[in-house]
Amino acid sequence: MIKRELRIGDKAFFTKRVNSEDIFTFADISGDDNPVHVDEEYARNSFFKERIAHGFHVGSFISAAIGKKLPGNGTIYLSQTMQFRAPAIIGDEITALVEIVDFPEETRVLLKTTCLNQNGKEVIRGEALVIPPKNMVLLK
Repeated sequence: MIKRELRIGDKAFFTKRVNSEDIFTFADISGDDNPVHVDEEYARNSFFKERIAHGFHVGSFISAAIGKKLPGNGTIYLSQTMQFRAPAIIGDEITALVEIVDFPEETRVLLKTTCLNQNGKEVIRGEALVIPPKNMVLLK
């Protein structure tokens, strides 16, 4: 098994465009059919003036960055905080960024997590605590 080193300051990202079909799929999977997500007319008269993506839908892009990139395949999620800072709308290209900020325990990695739209506007900020795969070496 090849050992991979993790260091404080390591970063990775995952980018995905928000689309209408995914919003409807997320509403179906999650059971959250709030009309601000799924009803164009309702959303037009809402605070946002258009349909927006579910916060947890966009937050799931963080999971993709963690599971696919850093620490990567085999990572176990322990916790995730999220502050929803701005809406993601249909057509937005969202980039989920993850950065290692600490190793609070011998087998734990604390990540700063952020989602930004294509204009650099912060959509979500938070932190994740994960257990990296066994082939990872944590270096301070």
